[in-house]
Amino acid sequence: MNAYRSKSLSFPWPPLLYSLAVIAALYLQRWYPLPLTFIWALVAWVIGALLTAFSVTLNVWAVKTLLERRTTVLTQRCTAHLVTTGPFRFTRNPTYLGYTLLTAGLGLLIGNLWFVAMAAVAAALTTLLVIRCEEMHLLSRFGCEFEFYCRRTRRWL
Repeated sequence: MNAYRSKSLSFPWPPLLYSLAVIAALYLQRWYPLPLTFIWALVAWVIGALLTAFSVTLNVWAVKTLLERRTTVLTQRCTAHLVTTGPFRFTRNPTYLGYTLLTAGLGLLIGNLWFVAMAAVAAALTTLLVIRCEEMHLLSRFGCEFEFYCRRTRRWL
């Protein structure tokens, strides 16, 4: 694919991917339950609550940063500016990281370990279907500036 002809996504994949991950986790728990003992359920709940709080904070921070820079939050629209501040200093995809951690955190909160597995599947699919396409779009719009950003900032963590 020629980076200079790359366009932004035409379909908002992330909400669909993470919704399907949640639905799959609910069905898998029904068919193949993964039980937790009381102590592990308590530990999972605490970790899940922390992950959920962190992921919501991360997503709000990322959206606030995008809006402050006057660029789009929607994946199917062309970006106006390369954002490298706020949570984008630490990860190139803070919203997708937030979705992944939220999915895993909610699963731990309700005691459904399938959510953790499906969060990993959704993250892998997001990388393949969304992030690589977005990166080509950003490369075509911002060139060397985006390459330098990629060298100093990791894709996920």
